[in-house]
Amino acid sequence: MSSSVLTRPAPVLAQRLAGVASSPVRDLLALLDRPEVISFAGGLPAPELFDLDGVRAAYETVLWGPAARRALQYAPTEGDRELRARVAARMTARGLLTTVDDLLVTSGSQQALTLVATALLDPGAVVLVEDPTYLAALQCFQLAGARVVPVRTDEHGMDPEALAEALHRERPALVYLVPTFANPTGRTMPAARRAEVVELTARHGVWVVEDDPYGELRYRGTPVLPLAAWPGADEHVLHLGSFSKIAAPGLRLGWLRAPARLLPALTVAKQAADLHTSTIDQAAAAAWFAATDLDAHVARLCSAYRRRRDAMVEALPAALPAGSSWTDPDGGMFVWVRLPGAVDTAELLRHALGHDVAFVPGAAFSPGTPDRATLRLSFTTHTPERIGEGMARLGAALR
Repeated sequence: MSSSVLTRPAPVLAQRLAGVASSPVRDLLALLDRPEVISFAGGLPAPELFDLDGVRAAYETVLWGPAARRALQYAPTEGDRELRARVAARMTARGLLTTVDDLLVTSGSQQALTLVATALLDPGAVVLVEDPTYLAALQCFQLAGARVVPVRTDEHGMDPEALAEALHRERPALVYLVPTFANPTGRTMPAARRAEVVELTARHGVWVVEDDPYGELRYRGTPVLPLAAWPGADEHVLHLGSFSKIAAPGLRLGWLRAPARLLPALTVAKQAADLHTSTIDQAAAAAWFAATDLDAHVARLCSAYRRRRDAMVEALPAALPAGSSWTDPDGGMFVWVRLPGAVDTAELLRHALGHDVAFVPGAAFSPGTPDRATLRLSFTTHTPERIGEGMARLGAALR
C-alpha cells in the first residue's frame, strides 16, 4: 500500500445556502450570557411579564386531565381544534372575520413564513418587501431561491406609488409586509394606504403576506384593521400571527390564516416539514387561553411596554449626536435610529460593546443598498431604569 496520502473530494453544502447570511440578531443573543451587557439588540419580550403560573397550570391541566395521553400523541397537521377556535374568535374580535377552518397552527410564525415560501415561491421568483424589513424574512426568501426586491418606504410604510411601479416592472410572486409596528422601524401603515395596497395587489393578481406579530402591543392611538380584513383581500392576502409576543416565545406557536384555495398546499408543505406542531404545547396553549383573561394580560403588557418605550424615546436626545433622527412608535418593540453623516453603525457597535451596551446595525435589515448610518433599538426587554442606564452607555460610546 502506498504511503502517499490519498486526497478525497469533500462533501459540499447546497447552493441555496450560499446567499443566506447569519443573523446578527441571533449572534448578538449570545450576549444574554453576559449580564453586564445591556442589550437593545434582540426583540425579546420581558421575561418577568410571562404568565409563568398560568402556563404551569395549563400544562398541569393537560397532563393530569382525561386527554393527557392524547396530548402526547401524533395530531392532525392543521392543529388543535380548540386552539384554532380561540385564535379565530380573537382575530374576529379584532376585525378580521376568521373561522377554525381558515387557520393552520405553525411552530411559530417564522415557520408560517417558511411554509408560504415553500408553497408560493419557485427559484428565481420575485418578492417585493419594504426597505428596511424583517431580517429573518429576508433569510427565508433567500433560502427559497427568490429574488428579493426592495420597495421605497416613508414614515407610513411602503409607498403605494413605488409599489405600483414595482408590480408593473417586476411581476412578483408575492409582496411581504409588516404593516403594524414594523420590524425594524416601528412604523404603522395607515388605513387609507392599506386599502390602496390591497386594491393594487388584487388588480395585479399577487399574493400578499401580512406578518402581524406585534399588532396587539398598541400603546396609543386607535387600532387599524389588518390588511386581510379589507374588502378585496379574501382571495390573495395571508395573515401570520404569533403567541411569542403575547404569551411566550419559548412555546414556538403561531398561526397562518390563508384563503381556502391555498390552505391544502400549505398543509402539505407543513406535513413535509414536521408533520404537525407539538401536540402538548398546543393543548397547553389552548388551556392557558381558556383560563386566562387575555385582554387583561395584554393590557398589563402594554402598560409596562409603554413606560419602557417612553423611557427610551425620552433618553434619545441626550444619547445621540445632534442631527440624529428616530421613530416614535405607537406600539410594538422597536425604535429605528439614523445617525448624521457617513457613519457605519457596524463599526460603532464595537465601541458600544466596549461600553457594555448593544444594538443591531441597520444594514442587516436592508435587501438593497443599505443605509449604514441606521440602527435598531428594542425597548421591551429592560425596565425603564435599566433602559436609562443603557442609553447613557450608548451616549458615551457614540461620543
